[in-house]
Parts: sequence; C-alpha cells; structure tokens
Amino acid sequence: MERRTVVVIFDGFQLLDLAGPADVFTTANLLTRRGGYRLEIAAVRAGQVPAQSGIVTLAPTALAELAGPIDTLLVVGGLSVSARPADRELVDEIARLAPHCRRIASVCNGAFLLAAAGLLAGRRATTHWLAADQLASHYPQVDVDADAIYVKDANVWTSAGVSAGIDLALALVAEDHGHELARQVARGLVVYLQRPGGQSQFSTPMQAAVPHDERFRELQAFIDDNPAADLSVPALARRSAMSERHFSRLFTAQTGMSPGRYVEHSRAEAARRRLEVTADPLDRVARESGLGGSETLYRIFRRHWRISPGDYRRRFQTTQRSPAKEK
Repeated sequence: MERRTVVVIFDGFQLLDLAGPADVFTTANLLTRRGGYRLEIAAVRAGQVPAQSGIVTLAPTALAELAGPIDTLLVVGGLSVSARPADRELVDEIARLAPHCRRIASVCNGAFLLAAAGLLAGRRATTHWLAADQLASHYPQVDVDADAIYVKDANVWTSAGVSAGIDLALALVAEDHGHELARQVARGLVVYLQRPGGQSQFSTPMQAAVPHDERFRELQAFIDDNPAADLSVPALARRSAMSERHFSRLFTAQTGMSPGRYVEHSRAEAARRRLEVTADPLDRVARESGLGGSETLYRIFRRHWRISPGDYRRRFQTTQRSPAKEK
C-alpha cells in the first residue's frame, strides 16, 4: 500500500521544508519493500510556485481539485506566513481536507496555517523558536512548546524550524515502518535519527528591552563587556548611584528583566560565545564568563538551552584548534 502524502506549498515557502521531508520519504521508498510514499505537491493554484529563495517549484495540482482519502497532509512554512495574514483560500482548503486525512503535519511556521484552520485548538504544538511567542499570542488556545523539535498530539504533528522537517519526516517513517527503517534513512542522509536536545540550543536567551534611559543602556553595555566583574545588585546600584531597591525597580522597568536575571543571561551568552570561538577548558570558560566553575556553567546551559556545554561546543565550535580537555 502506498501512503498518499500531499505537501502543501505557497508563494514564498521555505524550500527546505519541502525538500527535506521529500528526500526522507523518497529514501524510505528506496529502502523498503513494503508500501512506500506517493508524494503529491499542491498549492492554491496549480503551476509554478516561487519559494522564498526564488527557486520555482511546480505544483501540478490545485488544492481545490484534491479529495480524500489522504494519508498525510504536510503543510510547509515560510517567512511570509507569520509576517502577513494567512491566505484565506489556503487556510480554507487545509480545513476542508483535514477530515479526509489520517494525519496532518506542519513544518516550521506552517503551524500558523494549521492554527488558522482550527486544527491546533486545545492541542500541544511547536514551531520555529523565533515564532513561538507569536503563535501563542495569536492562538492562545494552542499549547505552544517552544523547545520541542517536533510534537505529536493525536493525529496532528508539528515541527520546529526548517531542518526540523527532516526530524519530523523521520518520526513519521518510524511510526509507519519502524525505527530500523527510519535509522537506515537517517544514516543514508547523514542526519540524526533523533536530534540531541531541543531547539532552544539554537536560540538566544537574551530578550531584554533596550532601555530608554541612557544610564541603563550604558550599564547594560558594562555588564555585557565585563561578565567576570562584580555584577551583584549592590555593586550595580553603587555604580548607578542609587539605592538597591530604587535601582532594581528602575532596571526592571527599563529592561523588562530583573538585574539578576539580566546578569545571568548576559553571562550565559558570554560563555556560549567562548565555547564557539575558543578551545579553553570549561572551568576557564566559566570563570572568565563570571559563572564561577564548570558545575555552574553546566547548570546554566541545561536551564537555558537544555544541553551540556560540552555538547554545545562539539556542535557549534568554529575554531580550527582541537578543544582542550574538558573538565
């Protein structure tokens, strides 16, 4: 039995959201002797559909021409989705087809289209970490998990940004044909079968507002430039010539963060940069980032990025030198 898999695209879609899952399903077809996947590309109007990159893809079928049954309806994402109101015709066609699908899935901010079609109400879902707050704000009935690589809630699957569509497709293959085939596909494509950690490892925890008061902008710069300095509330209050209570109140009002939280995030960012561009041992990274020792560094990384400092360095280090022995 072939599994009819319809991939929905639109003007300005993210090309990898289509190509990644398509290559997973095609590779699975090559490796299995059981029923594979029959891919169909569809858009609101049949014909040439330009991706965000400018590369044109042919959608042979108009969505209005489709009828069930459909095994998997996969909706891709693209910058245009969260940047402008959803195409009503596109959303209506997704909603029309959904009851005729065994399962429904989205890649990246394609989740906005599922939400607009009413398919995520009361469900847990994910999207690109940059768009997670916007999804939660626009659709408060959706339980948004900003860290998950992909989420399955009943027959609805959603995934994180861009390359996470590959993770999602591998999970769908595993559900259909077992983990061994999914593992073979992952090996063939040279990707993780299950990516370690969540998508927060790619994000930044620094979300402070830019203060209107120049004094606090200068103080932010001092904190960011001197992570190993005494950045306690008493020290920062003295530097600002304010009482501790008055300083804490004004700093929080200006930045949207308490002084302690801002300092922790700033030091975490300093440590992350050092892991990317130096081969320093972890205890030195921690010390020069103002985090004291490697145990604190580990705890901070687990809290902010759900990954260990060593794992982060192995994935994102840009220096050509071999890392020193990590303690």
